[in-house]
Amino acid sequence: MDPAVERHRLELVARERSGHTAVVEDNLLYVWGGYMSVADDEVFLPNDEIWVYDLERGVWEVYHMTGEAPPSMSGTCSCSLNGHMYIFGGCDDNGQTNQIYCVDLTDGKYMWKKIVHEIGSAPSPRDKLSCWVYKGRIIYFGGYGHKQLTDIDSRNRSFIVDEASWVEDVFWGWNNEVHIFDPIKASWSEPQTHGRAPAPRAAHASATIGGRGYICGGRVMETRTIDVHCLDLESWMWSEIIPGSSTPVGRSWHTLTTVSENTLFLFGGLSVDCKPMSDGWLLDVETKNWREVEHPYKNKPRLWHTACPGKDSDVIVFGGSCDYILLVDTGHCNDALVFQMQPYPLFRLCEDYIAKNVRSCEMLKNQLPLLPPKLLTAVEMRMSFYRPSKKQTS
Repeated sequence: MDPAVERHRLELVARERSGHTAVVEDNLLYVWGGYMSVADDEVFLPNDEIWVYDLERGVWEVYHMTGEAPPSMSGTCSCSLNGHMYIFGGCDDNGQTNQIYCVDLTDGKYMWKKIVHEIGSAPSPRDKLSCWVYKGRIIYFGGYGHKQLTDIDSRNRSFIVDEASWVEDVFWGWNNEVHIFDPIKASWSEPQTHGRAPAPRAAHASATIGGRGYICGGRVMETRTIDVHCLDLESWMWSEIIPGSSTPVGRSWHTLTTVSENTLFLFGGLSVDCKPMSDGWLLDVETKNWREVEHPYKNKPRLWHTACPGKDSDVIVFGGSCDYILLVDTGHCNDALVFQMQPYPLFRLCEDYIAKNVRSCEMLKNQLPLLPPKLLTAVEMRMSFYRPSKKQTS
């Protein structure tokens, strides 16, 4: 794998954080929420600011948000759909929530809207869940949260009670429920799934390939797993992917990102022995084989970070913690790590070569004004990405 690119700038950099949410839209990385450490306290990041990272120029900007803003929180589940970022669930100062909000990322106003459903019932409050987007709908899976005793059906195992956490008739625990939200109809529904469902879990990872939703690992009661399950989003049939002999160790708070028509990229997480991880693995869902991959960030373990698909099959990892955050809550990060997962097309290779070398090559510098306007603009943006930071030039 070719060397990836890491940006550290002193001009403006998003605040370090874990448990945040992020999406990529039009080559811009949008980051919202999460929490950081201030002295001995855990502090939620402001709910009225969104950080935007230009993946072409390597520049951060922060924008003020208005409207019906969600509470400041961590562990919410986000996705991008039709130019909007939707978030559901999460944990704020009052505990887990089951509200859904959206914000238009395309109009430059960044105005939050709280969505009130008109049909169906919202899932119970939860955080550390995941979702898939398919045919204009958002499909949520799992998470950790609470239910009333009257809402717990002892005949099925879709909700496992956390024996260490309950108050009178309110019980906390893990679930493996599947819920569908339709933004057009403002409706919630719960499909009847078939096959053997994954065990209830939270802090797992998910990704979508075509009409199939995948989940991997996570916290299942008192252990962390690396099992992989697939849900057919048409037939609602569950199946488990049984891999070959070489597999990653069990983990939670990791990420899973689609990088090709049959390949998923796993990065980081917290292992079964509570070790922050920095390994990267590719899973071929057709052959059902895992393969560990080399990358330049082996010295940068991450957990409760985000990972988003970018241009040319890049994966953009942002933030997270490099420590076991349940014990030492000081290692939150704010760097953006760009993983190259596929060979770049010729245009990208040329663009990057010029941008990297134009300052040191007199011939390139003299020929730069001769480029067609559109190409010149693209190259100048990449030059901004590769320019030395103030720290490097001081």
